Amino acid sequence: MKNMILFFFLFPGVLCMAQGQTKSPSENVVITSKKNNTRVRTNENGELLINVSTKDFLKIKANGMVRYSDFGARGDGKTDDIEAIAATHAFANQQGLPVKADEGAIYYIGGKSRTAVIRTDTDFCTAAFIIDDSDVQNRNSHVFLVSSSLKPFRPEGISSLKRNQEKIDISLPGTCIVTVTNSHVKRYVRFGPNQNNGSPQTDIFIVYKDVKVDMDAPVIWDFDQITDIKSLPIDEKTLTITGGRFTTIANSAESKYTYYSRGIAIRRSNVLVNGLEHRITGEGDHGAPYGGFINISDCAYVTVRNTILTGHKTYQTIGSAGVTVSMGSYDISINRALNVSFLNCSQTNDINDTGYWGILGSNYCKNLVYDNCTLSRFDAHMGVANATIRNSTLGHQGINAIGSGTFTVENSTIYGRNLINLRSDYGSTWQGELLIRNCIFVPAGGRTTSVSLIGGSYSGQHDFGYTCYMPERITIENLHVDDSKQPDDYKGPAIFADFNPEMTNDSYVEKFPYIRTREVILRNVTFASDKILRVSYNPFMFKDVMVKAW
Repeated sequence: MKNMILFFFLFPGVLCMAQGQTKSPSENVVITSKKNNTRVRTNENGELLINVSTKDFLKIKANGMVRYSDFGARGDGKTDDIEAIAATHAFANQQGLPVKADEGAIYYIGGKSRTAVIRTDTDFCTAAFIIDDSDVQNRNSHVFLVSSSLKPFRPEGISSLKRNQEKIDISLPGTCIVTVTNSHVKRYVRFGPNQNNGSPQTDIFIVYKDVKVDMDAPVIWDFDQITDIKSLPIDEKTLTITGGRFTTIANSAESKYTYYSRGIAIRRSNVLVNGLEHRITGEGDHGAPYGGFINISDCAYVTVRNTILTGHKTYQTIGSAGVTVSMGSYDISINRALNVSFLNCSQTNDINDTGYWGILGSNYCKNLVYDNCTLSRFDAHMGVANATIRNSTLGHQGINAIGSGTFTVENSTIYGRNLINLRSDYGSTWQGELLIRNCIFVPAGGRTTSVSLIGGSYSGQHDFGYTCYMPERITIENLHVDDSKQPDDYKGPAIFADFNPEMTNDSYVEKFPYIRTREVILRNVTFASDKILRVSYNPFMFKDVMVKAW
């Protein structure tokens, strides 16, 4: 009896019930504490059944960490270790213990529909992980899910919101992320080969316990009504994921928009990913796209540091308009996330190789940062509020964005077709300012192109679900444009591309008027060619823009 009581206190949460069993529905895991050997298996309902022996439990507690080998991972590069890996994290989550991979191990992860849920610090060390997507049961099943033990809830008493509202009268247990939706209003009505009918108006922001909104990531829409609202408390302690050498054996499915989510999904705030590497092998002449090996969503304060990623091969498919399009496939995806930074990150393949798609895609984000990164693309599809690129090099797909606030690019080299491209499929809209300092721009990586600093397109005939703006003010300081490799008939650079070739005089009527740039400030902007900088290839459209040059 004495030994039984001692074990009860050593093994809380597992022996606390008379049945000797705990169940975690969210992880589809059952942990037992029978006298048998430690064992991991799956029952007919798909539940992961974990039994931990007394001896093994005491050994793990004494070590102060859990290793994948503690739950049967072979690490031989051949045996499918996903269930042992998932069991390790389930036990670690229950006991509040960190997880550490076995040095030198090679963990093979096949196509089973099993996700390892991470809620404690994890050190993948120098271990290798082979993720084989050649035969996947469920393409939406993440391999790892970084989640919070804090539960989302629906706050009461709020029926509307105003843009830039500073306080929200709701009761919160602490600082929370709040996501709101008005399904009766459609925004981001996409135009072009991948056209669609738009998405419900959505916003995500941070509210402190004193009900003040974090104005560094403000409310960006008016909500006359709210059809859905969710609050998720923010974890105060940072969860750290370190190391790991991951290789994806790419799928060879049909090239259509059936995205694979087979990596690390981050759904918890305050997370640091440090020193991870991801490579891709086995890409052929076709395949389904990927939705981000690092997939960040519904969270805040995430930093990815010292990480090496890989661009995916570009495939062709048929878009929603019935024409052939290049299909996006990402190694980084960010959706409904705030304050996400990539620091000292790079990719394995050439950032200027047009055979590979741009590495990042994002939607509904605020305060995104690249710092000291060498990556093929920055992209904000359905809006970003505030973004910063500094000390970085951007490749062939360059900087693509729509959104609001301030977009800052400094101390960086850009190889895209434009210095900044305002995405035409979402209205080439930026409601705010562009600030560019101490940069080098190599148009189209030195290939022949029409050289313009700000790219985009806007006909004025399509309703995107919002008024479209050009940046109110554009400030460019200490920029050098290397346009030395343009052909003999090169007509010279322009600040703005020809956003609407049909608008050449006052007879053209925009059904949905474009709010154009008020002021451009130029200081020390130089060109390798001897050509003169023009306002635009379409002087009529931009005739009212005030340009100040020093």
